Amino acid sequence: MLFSSIIGQDEIKGRLRQAVADNRISHAQLINGPEGCGGLALAFAFTQYLYCHNRNAGDSCGKCPSCVKCSKLVHPDVHLVFPIALSKDVRVSDNLLAEFREAFLPDPYLTLPDWFGSIGAENKQPVIAVDESASILRKLSLTTFEGGYKTMIIWLPEKMNVQAANKLLKILEEPPEKTLFLLVTENEDQLLRTIVSRTQLIGLMKLPDPVLSEALHQRHGSSPEDAARIAFLSDGSYSTARRLMSENESAALYLRLFQQWMRACLKFDAVKVIEVIEDIAPLKREKHKEFLRYTLGILRECLVMNYASDTLVRLQGEELDFIKKFARFIHAGNCERFIDAINKASAAIERNAAPKMLFMDLSFRANELLNIPLPV
Repeated sequence: MLFSSIIGQDEIKGRLRQAVADNRISHAQLINGPEGCGGLALAFAFTQYLYCHNRNAGDSCGKCPSCVKCSKLVHPDVHLVFPIALSKDVRVSDNLLAEFREAFLPDPYLTLPDWFGSIGAENKQPVIAVDESASILRKLSLTTFEGGYKTMIIWLPEKMNVQAANKLLKILEEPPEKTLFLLVTENEDQLLRTIVSRTQLIGLMKLPDPVLSEALHQRHGSSPEDAARIAFLSDGSYSTARRLMSENESAALYLRLFQQWMRACLKFDAVKVIEVIEDIAPLKREKHKEFLRYTLGILRECLVMNYASDTLVRLQGEELDFIKKFARFIHAGNCERFIDAINKASAAIERNAAPKMLFMDLSFRANELLNIPLPV
């Protein structure tokens, strides 16, 4: 994995390169960023750069023996831990390492749902269990094969159970010489504070729309118009953007659902609210989350139209025609509470809330907020 393969995150890539050049590499680093921003891909790119025999100022060479092994996830000194679905035959990540390579190598922006989908475990609980900690301690007690760093990449450490996390505290604080931990998290606040305090935080940002749009145009041949629209829908996530590219009809679906939902909520036409919820509920959980992200995007564009300039609105076509009429209902008197309600609903979906109950509750809330008059 080359740094050049990572979309955006230029400042972070520069800091990692400089750390290698200065030989000032923190032994435990916590790469924290939302899904789709490239955290796991960045960890592998940094590892390959560190091990490369012919690195230049900007990237690893990609051709030396170490780069080749790193790029195939087979370097003997690079170890990998990731969430698994526990079973009688699967207790640690090594039991599914071949399957993980098969899922990750064609898709460095792999998401947890995609990973579990690839192994047929969509309905199982992802976990990093205490057996994994014992395996980590054993591997890091061995000498290196090639005389350099021993690297342990832990993807989604927030999935560690308490026993597993506690067992790693000592080695995180006092690791063997030339041992590097790279913990890649999407929810740093779900980690034990004792783990966070032992790591150096590397914060990744959502990908800006122009950066994401350019990547879609350059890498996938999307037209500038389509790339800009998909980037807007994706909320800074390259993973989401690629899903939307293959499901282009999502934009039209979300617009239709949003229009019907808001019209029904405004006067709270109970029959129509229920009809819309019956259309929304059968969608998969990731679609529910995408729909709520789309809703947040529409709210943002309404605020831009109301308080900035029409020229800054990024929507086109039917979406633009709709928010010209809808924007007057979103203002300083209700926008903050509206956004908070959407974010809470999205978090509840992540925790497997019943969609019909959730969207009904959100509909009552939307009715209340849409009818708050514009502050004088």
